[in-house]
Amino acid sequence: MPFFDVQKRLGLNLDHWMTIQSAEQPHKIPGRCHAFEKEWIECAHGIGGTRAEKECKIEFDDFVECLLRQKTVRSDGDGS
Repeated sequence: MPFFDVQKRLGLNLDHWMTIQSAEQPHKIPGRCHAFEKEWIECAHGIGGTRAEKECKIEFDDFVECLLRQKTVRSDGDGS
């Protein structure tokens, strides 16, 4: 914990939008995977890491697929 938290003291939130896509974005444009991340956060909120890992696996897998697009790239490569 820093001795002097500049962001908090000045009322700034410079990096929150980079870590959580569901946060308010600088130009009011939602992230590509905003909906998937929101579903995952809503599912996992308040139940603990171990339980969330089991119970929210579908939501998390959807979110990761949206971010990495592995299945999309794989299927595009097969058809060409």
